[in-house]
Amino acid sequence: MRRGIGATAVAAALALAATACSASGAEDGAGSGKVEGTVTFWDTSNDAEKGVYKKIAEDFEKRHPKVDVEYVHVNFGDANQKFKNAAGGNSGAPDVMRTEVAWVADFARLGYLAPLDGTPALEDTGDQLKTAAGSTRYKGKTYAVPQVTDTLALFYNKRLLKKAGVGVPGSFAELKKNAPKIKKRTGATALYLRGDDPYWFLPYLYGAGGDLLDPGRKRITVDDAAGVEAFRTMKDLVDSGAAVTDSSDGQAGGLRAFQEGKVATIVDGPWDIAGARQGKEFKGELKDNLGVAPVPAGTKGQGSPQGGWNLSVYAGSKNLRAAQEFAKYMGSAEVQKRTTRELSLLPTRPSVYADPEVRDNEMVKFFEPAVDKAVQRPWIPEGNSLFEPIRVGMDGVLSGGRSPSAAAKKTGEEFRKLLKDYR
Repeated sequence: MRRGIGATAVAAALALAATACSASGAEDGAGSGKVEGTVTFWDTSNDAEKGVYKKIAEDFEKRHPKVDVEYVHVNFGDANQKFKNAAGGNSGAPDVMRTEVAWVADFARLGYLAPLDGTPALEDTGDQLKTAAGSTRYKGKTYAVPQVTDTLALFYNKRLLKKAGVGVPGSFAELKKNAPKIKKRTGATALYLRGDDPYWFLPYLYGAGGDLLDPGRKRITVDDAAGVEAFRTMKDLVDSGAAVTDSSDGQAGGLRAFQEGKVATIVDGPWDIAGARQGKEFKGELKDNLGVAPVPAGTKGQGSPQGGWNLSVYAGSKNLRAAQEFAKYMGSAEVQKRTTRELSLLPTRPSVYADPEVRDNEMVKFFEPAVDKAVQRPWIPEGNSLFEPIRVGMDGVLSGGRSPSAAAKKTGEEFRKLLKDYR
């Protein structure tokens, strides 16, 4: 529902209050105060990951007996708005939140995050990947601690591709060409295409040689020829039978189809490695049946988006010192080694990649070079808002009601409504 002038004014006042609180909190909490009291932590990890993060939070309590961490698991799809509602209403916001990289600039602009420069939370800043650290900053200040970085890759079922007599597809064109063989010889569909999440649109856009924006020139580019081609490629894969999609249950449905061998490939990220291996096709003795390769290329090349997670501290926290220390611990090299070992998540610290155990991790061997080449998204406050027009465009194209050119045009129009200073 669109907010009225009154609601907007109240929100602005709250944002200013939070900003003031943030400024004073950063000064008062930078290295001062006792590490004690209660720290509420909102964890937005998935079902396969949350048990590990809960145990990590409990281990922090063991190191700091005077700190009580209230662990709360929040569904990723609800977390953004839930945090805004709590922070904007000055009631119920967590002290620390596992924040998607695209949310940081938006939350910081609203005054909901505490600056972390000069606080214990940002120790060892030299040991951070530049790409990961970039998503933590807004207008010259740092508002988060990098915890996990990621990108997309092609997960494939080695057994099914071997049975079909085809190789790992290097392009979407090759995947489409081999899809009939896969179907005929294995009964599986070649690809599960995520049609519900706009993040999965980006490899098709990058593969066509395009991008969402050109921030340097303040120009919208999603509706260029590459944007049309991206929508067209997705539609063609589904219409040809090379891919199956479901706009209502993409995350769970896609992973389940891959686990059960109903699809031979799926574009996914490191966060679903543990989940994939819970399926009958990849667990136990079949662990080695899971393969990972670069996302298939389009007509102009191959590219995947940079994603990941940061740890943000709420500007209105009543316990800034303990919250800073908790954020520091959760983003530490020690914890990142653990999450790589137990969940195959990708670290944000170069020192962790140098660790022999991490370096030898099967998935890190692939994803580290993939992360190095990942395409940076624009870290602007409106960045997360750009995804909704894409989602609408994807749904329209894949449901058959809108042409690729019309979807690209409409997406560009919606971008220009959100970004008034772009053309």
